[in-house]
Amino acid sequence: MLDKPQLAADSRPWRDPEAKPFVRIRDVTKKFGDVAAVNHVSLDIFKGELFCLLGGSGSGKSTLLRMLAGFEDLTSGTIEIDGQDMAGVPPYQRPVNMMFQSYALFPHMNVWHNIAYGLKRDRLPRAEMEARVAELLKLVKLEGYETRRPNQLSGGQRQRVALARSLAKQPKLLLLDEPLGALDKKLREETQYELVKIQESTGVTFIVVTHDQEEAMSLATRIGVMNQGEIAMIGEPTDIYEFPNSRFVAGFIGSVNMFEGVVTEDEDDHVRIRSAEAGGDIYVSHGVDCAPDQILWWAIRPEKITLSRDKPAVEFEGANITHGTVEDVVYLGDMTVFQVVLESGKRLRVTKANSLRGDPDAISWDEQVWASWSGNAGSVLVS
Repeated sequence: MLDKPQLAADSRPWRDPEAKPFVRIRDVTKKFGDVAAVNHVSLDIFKGELFCLLGGSGSGKSTLLRMLAGFEDLTSGTIEIDGQDMAGVPPYQRPVNMMFQSYALFPHMNVWHNIAYGLKRDRLPRAEMEARVAELLKLVKLEGYETRRPNQLSGGQRQRVALARSLAKQPKLLLLDEPLGALDKKLREETQYELVKIQESTGVTFIVVTHDQEEAMSLATRIGVMNQGEIAMIGEPTDIYEFPNSRFVAGFIGSVNMFEGVVTEDEDDHVRIRSAEAGGDIYVSHGVDCAPDQILWWAIRPEKITLSRDKPAVEFEGANITHGTVEDVVYLGDMTVFQVVLESGKRLRVTKANSLRGDPDAISWDEQVWASWSGNAGSVLVS
């Protein structure tokens, strides 16, 4: 996740029930024939947000973005932007611009003319146009590239030209469809920082569509996870990752271990789950809205689990510990990934940060290990 400044809790308008949304999507549905690409979606986005719509192929995220831009009509529902109902408003009259995945730069124009294109069409006076283009070139760090054409630029530079052109007419809302998808991994990570800085410096509300979970976590003030045309969960990145509301969200965001179990103790301050897959009991150190004997699922992230050769002391008798054999070890530089086969046959994924340089005592293949975790390490999911 990017190390960007965190907003104070009282400056996050989505936490204020009295705050007025900048974009208000109400019960929006879009059907193609009998298929609902977007199905009864309601969503509020606030001014100055960098909001990410995250989902796999066919989840409806790009269709929703195109409806915001005016490129697709709504089957039902309403969309308001800055208090104005967008029904019947054509794309060119909306306070919106859109940056496409392909960047759609004019190959016969240089950088300066690509950025200035919309300003020319609006017949902006020459002096104002030059000042605006110069400001944008500085913003996207492309001063000195004015005379180059798109084929003389790297992928990251073309992306920044497209972003500058999208911002040229000072839209109230900028829609970005997979803006970093064409870049290689290292350049994509570097560009994420630049995109966040540009959004923060301009104050323009950004809505980004992406299928990349890491990208969404790095960029967003909040994330809307989409699945089969519906919003599965909306939340800040930490909420989406640490407190998923369903098995789908837990499995879609990052890596997770999931165990099915049955509630054997249901108290105000804890729940005990009997799980054959985990090879024992799971003690959850907080109450859960569930019934005795209810079947549910417990999800835990790989980094929340501790591996050891010797059986550790456990805080909760007969719970939060299991035994298995290391089947695979993958060294990734900053961390090592272990795949452990439990006695139940279930595979457990565990990650460990490589804080030591060349650890001679590191756990290796085929070793017998104990896996343990704390009472608040995982999430209980009922659906």
